[in-house]
Amino acid sequence: MEEELKCPACRHLYKNPVLLPCYHSLCLNCALHREQPAQNLQPPPDDSDNTADYPDGDKLSLVSETDSGVVCNSRPSSYIGNPNILFPPIQNSSLSLSCPMCQKVVYFDEHGANNLPKNKTLQNIVDKYGESKELPIHCQLCEDEPMEATVMCEQCEVFYCDDCREKCHPLRGPLAAHSLVNPQQGKATLRSRSKEKKTHCGEHSAEPLGMYCMSCKIAVCGLCLTDGRHANHDVQALAGMCKAQKTELSQNLHVLSEKAKGATEFIQKLKGIVDKVPDNCAQYESRISADCDLIIEAIHRRKLKLLEFVYQERDSKIKILREQISHCASKLQHTTGLLQFCIEALKETDATAFLQVGSSLVDRVLQVDMTWHKEMTFVPRVSDEIDLNLDHLSVLHSIEEMTFAQLKAPGPPILIPEECTTENNTITVAWQPHLCSFVEFYQLEIAETDKMEFKEVYSGPDTICRIENLLFRTLYNIRVKAVNNIGSSGFSDVMSIRTDEVAWFSLDPLTAHSDIILSNENQTVTCDTYEHRVVLGNLGFSQGLHYWEFTIDKYNTNADPGFGVATFDVAKDIMLGKDDKGWSMYIDHQRSWFLHSDHHHSRTEGGIDTGSVVGVLLNLDEHQLSFYVNDERQGLVAFTGLHQEVFYPAVSVNRNVQVTVHTGLDPPVESSDHDSEGEGKGVG
Repeated sequence: MEEELKCPACRHLYKNPVLLPCYHSLCLNCALHREQPAQNLQPPPDDSDNTADYPDGDKLSLVSETDSGVVCNSRPSSYIGNPNILFPPIQNSSLSLSCPMCQKVVYFDEHGANNLPKNKTLQNIVDKYGESKELPIHCQLCEDEPMEATVMCEQCEVFYCDDCREKCHPLRGPLAAHSLVNPQQGKATLRSRSKEKKTHCGEHSAEPLGMYCMSCKIAVCGLCLTDGRHANHDVQALAGMCKAQKTELSQNLHVLSEKAKGATEFIQKLKGIVDKVPDNCAQYESRISADCDLIIEAIHRRKLKLLEFVYQERDSKIKILREQISHCASKLQHTTGLLQFCIEALKETDATAFLQVGSSLVDRVLQVDMTWHKEMTFVPRVSDEIDLNLDHLSVLHSIEEMTFAQLKAPGPPILIPEECTTENNTITVAWQPHLCSFVEFYQLEIAETDKMEFKEVYSGPDTICRIENLLFRTLYNIRVKAVNNIGSSGFSDVMSIRTDEVAWFSLDPLTAHSDIILSNENQTVTCDTYEHRVVLGNLGFSQGLHYWEFTIDKYNTNADPGFGVATFDVAKDIMLGKDDKGWSMYIDHQRSWFLHSDHHHSRTEGGIDTGSVVGVLLNLDEHQLSFYVNDERQGLVAFTGLHQEVFYPAVSVNRNVQVTVHTGLDPPVESSDHDSEGEGKGVG
């Protein structure tokens, strides 16, 4: 808690802390050093939101004509006007001080910050903290940087260093009889004396403080109560208020302590995760190395196959070229042989002998010359280049772009029971992802417990879902799983939750005509016009047996209210049943009629008056609508064939009538002969 014990101005442990009206504290010396002439320090601009920082009792003007400045130890939290100005300037304000924490301004008379009350509780805590940490106690008389105190005078109650003791408290003369003790012992002595002292009133020094003024938020004595300043104020016993505030603080601390305990456990959990991260990283490093080694081995195997193909290409080219060389050499050998033979024949001097072979030699030479270009070409059959092009760039790019597609499939989500609620036939389900799971979306499934056939009711990224249109008084099992691009988790633990036994609803101001007036938590309705106006309930039904009643609170014989059901888009500016979206019974003080699509029928004797009760029975299992007046069925079944719609309770009134709806009721007993009870099903 060391930060709590440091002055916001000097950032050292508090010394002689004083309490500002804003309940922040400063060292007395820091407060004195921060004082400025009143005219030099302007308060920050008025901000209406800041009024929330002050209790109602602080918003009173407690500066009277007899006040000369501000006596802070009697009115520590009063202000007037601008909430940023604590103790606003009066005629003779001469000094002001701005709180370094909240920048609120307090004005003083010429005594300045010395008016501020001592924060004794804070000083005691600082003293205890200093003793527990064995912090040095400083001399109280050093002018510059205080030296560490070596003694304390029990009579003077002052801490001295050696130099200041020699100068200001010599061990001779009258001071020789004073008792000097070590600083730690002196601290303990001062604290013991402080506990033994009774705190006296600042206004009446002889009177002990025994009461606490709740309006002024200060301790007062008996005389303070008789001088008129606390007249009509709520005053309590000081000890009792102290005990009550300590109890309240203890209770609040307990709540905060539980949160701190939860935070501590969470931090420990995080530390456990931190410890596991290196091990998991090492495991994953091994997996990456193994995967890369597999790729390297595959590349090495492919390299050998590619080199083998290159070697085959090399051997093939050499073979072709050697065959061409052999062929050319053979042809050249035959040609040069013919040339040498013909040259020798040309040397024959005997004409007769030469002519015997001359013509044949000419033919042979011509024949060789004519076939030379066919049998001897000077173009290599293959080149010396290896005519292959390795397509490695695409593979290289793939390797360079190789990354993690996804770490892993998510873990199962965790349902949060304390945040799962039910209202009528609607269940709200909340969950949180498994720790360290990446989730793209969730799938929520629900099943009636007696059927156990789960069906999906939600798929999306949210971690909260409102499931509507369920059966009333039914127990449901709920589960959820998480999905990402790797796969899906297992389902969470199954949680069971039951819908309400019967339907509770109120009238919906969002669906009401602008002339409708709702009160009594939207249970009571009237109108400020003589025309009929419609309002719907905030819950609709599509299945089951439902019953509700209207009590006639006020009735004028000129009124004929309409009661019944309607679809959501019913006309709101005409009597219920005038269009094809409403089914109603409208009734006056003598008789009633059933009305739908502006067609009324089945006139029935028996009307209403103030105090009468009109019941509406909607049986969607039989697709019927019936009405009751004072617990007696009004005529036969009013309407049949109510199919494939969501029906909302509805009523139409004018200013001559006021009615109150009552919901969550069991249907009349006699309805069992006509209507089978079923499970309710609706939409909110």
